[in-house]
Formats: sequence, structure tokens, C-alpha cells
Amino acid sequence: MIHWKGALYVPSTKQKNLVIVESPSKAKTIEKYLGRNYHVVASLGHVRDLPKSQMGVDIEHDYEPRYISIRGKGPVIKDLKKEAKKAKRVYLAADPDREGEAIAWHVSHLLGLDDNDKNRVVFNEITKDKVKQAFKTPRTIDMNLVDAQQARRILDRLVGYSISPILWAKVKKGLSAGRVQSIALKLVIEKENDIKKFVPEEYWTIESTFKHGKDKFKANFYGLDGKKAELKNNDEVQAVLGKVDKKKDFAIDKVTKKERRRVPAAPFTTSSLQQEANKKLNFKTRKTMMIAQQLYEGINLGRKEGTVGLITYMRTDSKRISKVAEAEASKFIHEEYGEPFAAIKERQDKNQEGAQDAHEAIRPSSVMRTPASLKDILSRDQFRLYSLIWSRFVASQMTPAVFDTMTVDLSQNGVMFRANGSKMKFEGYRKVYQSTSETTKKDNILPELAEGDNAKLQTNDPAQHFTQPPARFTEASLVKALEENGVGRPSTYAPTIDTIQRRYYVKLNGKSFEPTELGEIVDHLIQAYFPDIVNIDFTANLEDELDHIEEGKEDWVKVVDRYYKPFAKELESAEDKIEKVQIKDEPAGMDCDICGAPMVIKMGRYGKFYACSRFPDCRNTKPIVKEIGVVCPVCKKGQVIERKSKKNRIFYGCSRYPDCDFVSWDKPVGRDCPKDGHYLVEKKVKGGRQILCPNGDYEEDIQK
Repeated sequence: MIHWKGALYVPSTKQKNLVIVESPSKAKTIEKYLGRNYHVVASLGHVRDLPKSQMGVDIEHDYEPRYISIRGKGPVIKDLKKEAKKAKRVYLAADPDREGEAIAWHVSHLLGLDDNDKNRVVFNEITKDKVKQAFKTPRTIDMNLVDAQQARRILDRLVGYSISPILWAKVKKGLSAGRVQSIALKLVIEKENDIKKFVPEEYWTIESTFKHGKDKFKANFYGLDGKKAELKNNDEVQAVLGKVDKKKDFAIDKVTKKERRRVPAAPFTTSSLQQEANKKLNFKTRKTMMIAQQLYEGINLGRKEGTVGLITYMRTDSKRISKVAEAEASKFIHEEYGEPFAAIKERQDKNQEGAQDAHEAIRPSSVMRTPASLKDILSRDQFRLYSLIWSRFVASQMTPAVFDTMTVDLSQNGVMFRANGSKMKFEGYRKVYQSTSETTKKDNILPELAEGDNAKLQTNDPAQHFTQPPARFTEASLVKALEENGVGRPSTYAPTIDTIQRRYYVKLNGKSFEPTELGEIVDHLIQAYFPDIVNIDFTANLEDELDHIEEGKEDWVKVVDRYYKPFAKELESAEDKIEKVQIKDEPAGMDCDICGAPMVIKMGRYGKFYACSRFPDCRNTKPIVKEIGVVCPVCKKGQVIERKSKKNRIFYGCSRYPDCDFVSWDKPVGRDCPKDGHYLVEKKVKGGRQILCPNGDYEEDIQK
């Protein structure tokens, strides 16, 4: 504090309590809540870690880690020490998880704080009441949490720093391997192998239109003589149609009416948030976590409320919520939507097997802060993610949606058709939220039909189909697969997926992951020589053991030893047996325009490119571009080529750049608009693709 004395500033000698958090935005939010007796500063994440230049783990002496101050953190550490010296008391308020506990422990060590001091403060949401309440009950640093984080960090270092040099020597510089990333890569490659092995099978359906009185409805072929039957080819279809007498009516044999209730989904965990944000908002997992962190650490809501954390902690695998949050949601739903929409029974959501359940589910810190009330304050992406979290949580506290369903069986000469209909009877939670799987489903209302009635066959529409191969992984489905296999924890999914893309082990084709040649080579080597690393059960069991360390049931040194010793034997064998892998350069079919030597196609960090075969004597390189067969609509000389932006988004430009500066996000089609002569483009629109004039004067549907 600074006080006035005449015309001079006199610094206050009163000591303040020092609070250390990880990020400046979090520091800013918390300092406003705690008031003038507290000074809150940020460590900017970890301050100590294992050295980058060496292993940093003494294997011979109980895997003792050699921590050093992180390069570039000198000024931050100096400021922390300076502030700590003059502070009345130091509090460590890093995030409420293993990583946060480890950060608090490292900061405590650097500042020379007493390990027995009750200086660790944790809170699951950054709101005034929760923060003040947490400072009333500080605790000592939980060494079980620290040891669990240390065990993971040390094992990952032992694996990564042992395998990576082998990959560098035998395959290519700059490669890496790790426990979770190796399994993520393995899953992508196994899926690709399943797709390659897939043999499509032919099958047919018959959708028919029936008429009952004045009403028409559709039904599908179901079976023969009361038993379900599949149609494998056109001959079988014709045999079925041959049994049908078009002059005779179909008898309505059975009408089944039921009331079906659909229960709302639980509030978000880290995994389900990443999946739904990817599907609904097209967010990458890293982007989802970055925006969620902003919402958690605090947003300035103006003079009335100041800076407030809008959601609870976003790294969690639990579906439970607090009684206070339940009560507030119930009050809000009663007032906003009415009593019929408010859930009567308390939810009992079962967590994923192996969940730590350390924090409650992701929810708004106050349900009264509706997305609409924050629209002018939040950025577009913050608003979209907050709306998703808010609506999912509110819906989870609402009543089920109720549907009237109707199943109708019709038959003639032993040929059976079935019609299914449904109609929403009561919206329930769907008034607020629908998952991606629900938004595509529409009511199918059947006319009033009764057993014993007849219906006349109007038309038959046989259709040939082929079974489809399994879908490639998207970010959402890969996160789901990692979680279902018990590999990694909520905090690891985003960096794992980011790593396998940065190493060019996988690439995105649209929204789907495809393995690269480099990824397949690395996966083959790891599977052949380090089978435990890509053994899903082995890695999932390790996650359980890390949980046991956190609970104080296991010693971290014994756990690391148990996992490292078999790996060390594999390592010893691999160094002798692995032969150098040659990634063959493909001929490019053209000569270098500098030295005249043949050009080849090489594999780089960001994909394939053209390079001179005389490298390193000649360093000429060129990007590989894809012509789309269209002449540039601006200069009429160059070819339009497909390029990629820094964010991997496809755009189109002229091959004569920079002489011609034509560029377009939409694909030119090589024709001009019949109305104004402007070039036409192909554009994705709701429901398909269209050919459009950028000036908006012309459009035509693309024929499928």
C-alpha cells in the first residue's frame, strides 16, 4: 500500500501475505477477492523440471530426479524470492491436481519454505466465496500427490529419453516416443489396418409406401413368415417382390404403442467436453482446454462483479456435482422453465472405471450467469464453449424427454413390413440441450392405425447398399478410445494428440486422422522391440498404480522400478538388433532448376516436399502443390493450385504467385457466372455443396 504524507508518497511498512498461483490472469482474479492484506503473483507454470540436455534421473539410486530451474525462469524465481522475503506468510495456490501439487512443492523448495507449514490452498472454482473459504483451511503439501506426478514424469523421461535416441539414429532426427503417444499412434494405425482389410458386403433394403384411408406412411421390409430376414442381393429382392400381390391389401397384424423416456446426459468431464466441443463447435482438444482455462481462471464481468471464474476446474474425470450447485440449478429451472422441467430425483451418475473423482464435474460456477447475459462480454469462442458447458449442466438437472413411439407390423402372403414412428410428448431437458447424436433425429409421425385394419401398397423402392468400413478416428473419437482403454488422464489427451501431429506420425484428412509412412515405421519399431510400451493393459495398469501412489497405498520408487526393469531389458536388446531404416526418396520426375540433378520427394516434419538429390551440396527445395485443372480466373495464364495455410486449412492460389496474387478459400470451378461474368466457386453449404458466384447473384446445386 502507498500512503499520502503532504506532497510525498510514503510506502507502507505493513507486511502482506503472499499468494503464488500459476497464471497472471488467475493471480489478478484472486487478488481482487482477498483484498489489501494479500499480494498474489504468478509462477508462470513450473519453475523446476528435469534437464532437457540429459536424462536427469539417477537409475542406480532409487531413480532420484535431478531437478534444475527451468531455463528462462530466472527473473520469475528471483521476483518470487524477493516477494517471499518481505511477506508475512506465503500461500501456494496452484491448481487442485497432481501437476498443481508438484508446482507448489517445487516453488516451496526454491523459496526454502518449511514442508510442515500449512501453506497449500486449493479450490475447485475461482469465486469469491470459494476462494475465501479455502484460505480458512490451508493444509500441508500432499506428498502422495507430488510422488504420483514424479513417478509419471520420471517414467515418461526414462521411456522417452531411452527410445528417442534410437529412433534418431535408426530412422530420422527429431523423432520421439512416449507411453501415451505411442498407444495413440498404435490405435490410429490399427484402425487404418482394419479399413484396409475391410471387405464390403452387399445388402438390400425395400422401403415401401402404404396408404390407409387418406393417410400415407412408409414401412421397410422386415422378414418372411414372421421371422426377420436379410436381403443379400437383387435376386432375393425380386423373390420377395414376386410374393406380393399388388391387388391385395396388407393386413395390419400388430400395433405396439409405448411411452419412451430419454434421460439427459451427465455434466461434462474433461473427456466428454473435448469430444462434444470437437463435434459441435469443431474445436481441437488443445483449443477446448485453452478456452476452458480462461473461463476457469476468470473473466472481467464489469464493475458490479469484477473478475469471476465462470466454470469449475476443467481437468476432471468425475460426473458428480455439489449439493449447492444442485440446489441452485433446481431453483433456476423452477423459475425459468416451471416445475414440470425440474428433476425430482437426485442423479446417481456412475464414473468411468478407474476415475480419480478428485473434483466435481465441469459446470458453471453459478447457473444464474446465463450465456445470454454474458454474450457481450465473452469472445465468440468463449461464449460458445461456456454455452455448451452451461446448457449441458442445466439439462442434467432437468426431467427426461418423453416420446410416444409406435411400431406397426404389416403382412401379405408371408411378406412382412414394419413401420416405426415416434412423436415427442414432453420436451424435458431437450428444451435446453441436445447432444450431437440427438440433433439429427426428427419426429416420424404415423397415422392412427389399429390391428385388424388393412393398408394398400402404393410403391416399392428397393435400394442396394454396401457395408461401410470402420470410420477413422477424429479427435473426439480418439479421446474416447484413450479414455475407454484407461490410457492417460484428462490432462494428457490434448498434448498427446498434439504431439503425434507435430511429429508427423499422423495427419488430418478433413477431420479424420490418417497415419503417415513415418508414423507406421515408428510404430512398427516400437511394437517389435518395445512391446510393453504399446501394450494397452500395461499402460492402463500403470495409471491405476499412479492412483495408488496418490492414495498412499504404493511407494513411487517401487512402481517405477517395476515398470522400468522389463523395459531396460527390451532397450538393451533393441540397441543391438534394430537396423537402420532407410526412408526411400521417390523420384519427382523433374530436374533441379539450380544444378540440373534429378529432384526427389522427401519426407519432412510437415509432410512431403521436393528436394535436390545432391543435398547437402545443393539445397534447392520446393513445396509439392496440387493442380486442380483450372486456369487462374484472374491472370488467365497460371494454374490454380491447392495450398495449405499455417493452420492446415486448404486454400487456392495461382501458380504464378507472386506475379499473380489470386487467392480464394473456395475452389474455383473454371466457369464464369452467366449473370455478371465473375468466376464461380464450389462452396460447402448446409445439406451439401453448391456452385456459387461470390457476388451472390447466382447459385446451382452440384449433382450427386
